[in-house]
Amino acid sequence: MSIMDEHKQASLNLPTSLTPAEVEAKSEELGIAKAHMSAGRCFLLAIMAGAFIAFGGMFFTTFLGDMTLPFGLQRVLGGLCFCLGLVLVLCCGAELFTGNALMVTALASKKIGLGAMLRNWAIVWVGNLCGALVVVFIVYMAHVQDMNSGMVASAMIQTAVSKITPDWITLFFKGILCNTLVCLAVWIGYSAKTVADKVIGILLPITAFVACGFEHCVANMFFLPMGFLLSQTGYTAAVATDVLDLGGILYNLSAATLGNIVGGVFLVGLMYWVIYHKRS
Repeated sequence: MSIMDEHKQASLNLPTSLTPAEVEAKSEELGIAKAHMSAGRCFLLAIMAGAFIAFGGMFFTTFLGDMTLPFGLQRVLGGLCFCLGLVLVLCCGAELFTGNALMVTALASKKIGLGAMLRNWAIVWVGNLCGALVVVFIVYMAHVQDMNSGMVASAMIQTAVSKITPDWITLFFKGILCNTLVCLAVWIGYSAKTVADKVIGILLPITAFVACGFEHCVANMFFLPMGFLLSQTGYTAAVATDVLDLGGILYNLSAATLGNIVGGVFLVGLMYWVIYHKRS
């Protein structure tokens, strides 16, 4: 057998992805690394993640600016647009609050303490907010909202209002469903060995949560301030905007954040830890 044939055979024998048990072990290792990361580095990476998810939100609402599309097609294609955010997070490297719910695997294995995990979550949540707000300002100054004769601004305001009008419990359970899908997408990303595999693996779970209207706290750090800013600066939409204030933003973020924690921690992280953790 020639050297080329040997290399070809070796490449055929390589696994294309990690097994679920290997992903669980990787999740624990990453949880340890995240818990011991310096606060400054963690915060800067969190700012990047908040900006990346905001880019996905910008892409999504720009697409929604075309009101002529049928509802189902609009939701699915809009969801594909939003995938940009998590693709950037996983492929470029950043700290995302919702994905860091998987640190619970390291906590369950007693490799990190509860305080270290909560410290990471607090730094990352604030950093994600800062990154999203920076993008809100840049998008506004770039006049993205004026595209399609102002229909993009209308879509941005309507999206924000739609996230405040449901009752708190509904938003909470939407948050659970959202981060279940997001953490499964991150789990797939952990298993992938190529950029292409990561991108393809992310598409369906993220498209599903967006199309179904679930609540992602970091995405809402873009959607809600963006809608609020537009409503305060003369832009209008075919919805009442009186709910778009600081209280309304905190109302949504409290429900979405807690729901995201429950979905990511209990329905993905701890579930897979119970099934696949390697016990001595």
